[in-house]
Amino acid sequence: MKTQAGIGRRAGALITAAAALGTVAALPGQAVALPGQAVASPGTTVGALPRQAVAAEGAPLPPYTFDSAAQRVQGAASSSDAVSLKTGQTYRDTLKKDGKVYYRVDLDDKRNAYVSVVAVPRSGGRVEYGDGVKISMQDGSGTECGYQQVNFSSAEYTRPLAAYARRIIDADSSSCQRAGAHYVLVERESKATSSQDDWDLEIRYAAEPGLKKAGPTGLPEVWASGTPAPPTGRPAKRQGGSGIHDATSLTQGEWRSDIRPGQTLFYRVPVDWGQQLFASAELGSSASGDEYVGNALVLSLENPALGHVDEKTAGYDGKPSTLELDPLRPVAHENRTSYQDATSGMRFAGWYYLAATLSPEIAAEYGDKAVPLTLRVSVRGTAKPGPGYDGDPGPFKVTPDDKEAAANGASGARAAERNGSMKVVAMAGIGSGTALLLGLGAWTLGARRRAA
Repeated sequence: MKTQAGIGRRAGALITAAAALGTVAALPGQAVALPGQAVASPGTTVGALPRQAVAAEGAPLPPYTFDSAAQRVQGAASSSDAVSLKTGQTYRDTLKKDGKVYYRVDLDDKRNAYVSVVAVPRSGGRVEYGDGVKISMQDGSGTECGYQQVNFSSAEYTRPLAAYARRIIDADSSSCQRAGAHYVLVERESKATSSQDDWDLEIRYAAEPGLKKAGPTGLPEVWASGTPAPPTGRPAKRQGGSGIHDATSLTQGEWRSDIRPGQTLFYRVPVDWGQQLFASAELGSSASGDEYVGNALVLSLENPALGHVDEKTAGYDGKPSTLELDPLRPVAHENRTSYQDATSGMRFAGWYYLAATLSPEIAAEYGDKAVPLTLRVSVRGTAKPGPGYDGDPGPFKVTPDDKEAAANGASGARAAERNGSMKVVAMAGIGSGTALLLGLGAWTLGARRRAA
């Protein structure tokens, strides 16, 4: 009995150690030290660390922040030479003036496909009305499956433009429904007087599963189209990011940033199924002048696949100036049946992206210094269950981690790093715990044989 009791005590100690390791690795939000990193104190949220200060007055604007994991590719002049894109990977390329390039995606006959492009002209370059990009997807016969075209419209100054091409599985359609190679064509249009500089491209490919059971396809005739009262209270400081990759997470509330002439700030808001997003932007007053600048501020909205949804502009004359996006339908799968970008864009749950750009002309009239920018964000409605995807929805969902990132103001890049680190820690913990338990089993078996 002595031997058995000793085995029990030592076995209990090993089990406790294994369980403790597994608990540390598996619980999100715990203070876990990775090699070469300090342990965060309890309550500290990775991703809520303060952002670097805004560039000083007169200093160069921060460049667009590309995904650091983006893979360099070169678009082909012919579809026959197009490089293949894969889901989950970000790509970078450049596009010349009036350029046309092809990329390839190999699709099945079950999932919807979205290929997005963020076109980034050089800061300070010249663009004119109608300059922009068109993204389209074609099957092997050249049939166009779906496209989107965006341009600079009346706000004729450089800023990132986002759009997507898509292939949708539709039982009532005979086009673009087969599995096989499809081709994404990116076309740039620029006037003869526009800048000749190359545009940088950030490219992503996302797949959306089909539904287990077909849902409604008609749009509700009645929906809450009234704009709710804006959030009240003093705005909290949250400086916007410099790109899609490091967009600052927001939740419902009033948020304060500083924006320089010519600068674009990026934000993201999680919006679940059945919820509505309302957003407005206000430029604060200035004591430096009262000259009117048309289209001084642009606020655009892109969906989780980075398809363009809506855009508004506002002028500025030194007094407070406000713009707001039009009321948008609640997020619903059936919204995709609409031909209007503002409705069809609200087709899935996930992160919706807001981009605010201040005209470089502001510098000539008011000086090259930061102007106060306030975003007011409202998310109305209770989250509903998804449409019943036949598989993992990938980015087209809102998770508890997403809600935490929005509450804490984590940038997209920091939130991704945190999730990646926690997965590594969890896998390491699972591996170590498994090794401990296997060792415990072998040790216990040997001890029992010796005792016998």
